[in-house]
Amino acid sequence: MDTKAHKTKYIRTAAIIALIGNAILAIAKIIVGLLSNSVALIGGGIDSSTDVLISLITLAVVKVISKPADTKHPWGYGRAETIATALLSFVILFAGIQLIINSISNLISGEQNMVPSAMAFVVTVASIIGKLLLAWSQHILGKRADSAMIKANAKNMAADVLISLGVLAGLIISVATDSTYADSIIAIFIGLWIVKTAIGIFLEVHLELMDGTNDKEPYRIIVEAVNSVEGAFNPHRARARRIAGFWDISFDIDVDPHCSVEDAHKIAGEVETNIKQRLDNVYDIMIHIEPKGDDECEVFGLSVNEMGDKK
Repeated sequence: MDTKAHKTKYIRTAAIIALIGNAILAIAKIIVGLLSNSVALIGGGIDSSTDVLISLITLAVVKVISKPADTKHPWGYGRAETIATALLSFVILFAGIQLIINSISNLISGEQNMVPSAMAFVVTVASIIGKLLLAWSQHILGKRADSAMIKANAKNMAADVLISLGVLAGLIISVATDSTYADSIIAIFIGLWIVKTAIGIFLEVHLELMDGTNDKEPYRIIVEAVNSVEGAFNPHRARARRIAGFWDISFDIDVDPHCSVEDAHKIAGEVETNIKQRLDNVYDIMIHIEPKGDDECEVFGLSVNEMGDKK
């Protein structure tokens, strides 16, 4: 099975696990939250419902990214995963804002509901255990697939554990003080956490959408690979971008201006092989040959001092 097939397999598995797990938790939390008058628990159920939506969208994205490249999409359909991740951040953001608005409305109205029942405690503890297992599974599968979407979902699940702990704290305070104000206040903080999670997810994917990266490792590898090949000099005009977990790389190298086209092609091939041996998940490498002596040294991601180019 090739790398792309492995990636889609892991993403699909992660989505199915998350879909089933979050559907069970969402139904349980919303029903028990309504029956026990816990705004915070209902908020946790809404958050789990957004996770169900995330899983459904993820399954749809798997079908798209598994398509082979064609004339209209020569780089394939991998960017659909990044776009979906960005859209999911807005879904999560909307759920958080809605929870905050509803909770503040309850506090302003001064409406005092019944203190949450014991069943709310049981469901909340079960949610904490369930979210821990889901976060762990998403983290493992996200790493294996090198999927930004699944990794983001793993962080979302980990945040859900804290949300459930907050719900539990609100329930305990509500029972101890015989008041539901604490429950609404906790719900506001849960909403703020959901908003923070959404913003964090978006900030992680926006660089990829803009063909940017904070990762300097590919640039260092390019320099090391060029320096390790006899006849290759001065790596410059380097570009490295991520497309759904795969690297698309282009850069220039200098060769002896008197060497043949065949020799220059062989040198470029050795450089490409060295990069692929050092860097996982490379989609494509484009190397442009130039005659030695032009003295260009632009390498995005690294300063001239960091390049350590051979002379």
